[in-house]
Amino acid sequence: MLHSAEVLLLDIYDLQENDRIVTWLSPIHGKVRGVARGARRKYSRFAGALQPLAKARVNWFHREGRDLARVSGVELLRPARRLQSDLEGILLGGYLAGHVLEFAQENEPSERLYRLLDATLESLLAGVDRKIAARYFEAWTLRLAGIFPTPTECPECGRGLAEGAVLARGDDALVCPACSPSGRHVSAATVGFLQRIRFESIAKVAEAPPAPATLDEIEAVCGRIRRSFLQHELKSYRVMQETLCSPFRI
Repeated sequence: MLHSAEVLLLDIYDLQENDRIVTWLSPIHGKVRGVARGARRKYSRFAGALQPLAKARVNWFHREGRDLARVSGVELLRPARRLQSDLEGILLGGYLAGHVLEFAQENEPSERLYRLLDATLESLLAGVDRKIAARYFEAWTLRLAGIFPTPTECPECGRGLAEGAVLARGDDALVCPACSPSGRHVSAATVGFLQRIRFESIAKVAEAPPAPATLDEIEAVCGRIRRSFLQHELKSYRVMQETLCSPFRI
């Protein structure tokens, strides 16, 4: 079956002598993997178009029962090279893509995750602080996956969380300190950020940015929830830390 869609390119790696494997995210088709025949040749029709995290229009043919689609054309719509102009930008890009590769489902609609990644990349290319964009993206990814809902009130007793919360033992919800006296305390500022992003864009959050310590705490909380759910850490996160000499905070 022939398909054509606006997509975000997630991962590109070499296959044999002349080809490349490409993974992309489509709002309608979800995560798709395909082979771009001849993409490594000097005068390939894909030359310059296969950029990780670029927005592109991809044409592909997918035969039922086959793991890989066959890419027939790629039109570059929004380059991502400016995001990856330095080492931290490259690692951050890999971290964002790593989330999508882990949480998106193959050949299932992913409109909300697509819009989240698209908006995050657009903000980064516009110069929004990388730490804010990364924290916004990872918290929303967990929310869209159904793992970490917005902490509006204690799920045990209904109390508000304006004075802070505790990450419950299952690492999947924030509860009030009265319902869980032990566990990882989460500051009111972090709870406030998680509530803000429910209604505010990345650019709006950046206008009144959280303190650096709050951003670090958000990263730690999201990382703990992510690891608890996946039962492992994202490879892209480990690479980021190891490359830039842990601890590294984007």
